Amino acid sequence: MAPTRDRVAGLSSGRSPRWPRRPAIDTIVITVATGRRPGVHDLTPQVRAYLRGRGDGLLNVFVPHATAGLAIIEIGAGSDHDLLDRLEHLLPHEDPLYRHRHGASGHGADHVVPAFLAPTLCVPVVDGAPALGVWQSIVLVDTNADNPDRQVRLSFVAG
Repeated sequence: MAPTRDRVAGLSSGRSPRWPRRPAIDTIVITVATGRRPGVHDLTPQVRAYLRGRGDGLLNVFVPHATAGLAIIEIGAGSDHDLLDRLEHLLPHEDPLYRHRHGASGHGADHVVPAFLAPTLCVPVVDGAPALGVWQSIVLVDTNADNPDRQVRLSFVAG
């Protein structure tokens, strides 16, 4: 006999099925002033404020831009500057071989950044706080001088 929905759910045929409800997703969009220079921008304070009091679950951080990415790194001890230096080394802005040429000089390199630094991150949340290591911060990495402001979507799924 093929399993029925009631049997799969572990319910007798005389009861209505109680399927798990879809988890509710709460989401906000924050604006980050990135200026007109490449930079690493700490999102951790905004993330902590957003998650405060939410319990356990998952946080998704998403930057809906074609020329920015996200990372979890140590900042303040030079790693943020090292990251920008390494990106410039890997993706030099003055390289004339980029096919994507509109915008500021080197804008083609900016469009390759999300291949190295994804535009989305997923972070576990425990008791209303991101489960980051002691030295870890969630950062927006923006190498594009054309956009002084970026939008970042924070979404929480309770677990």
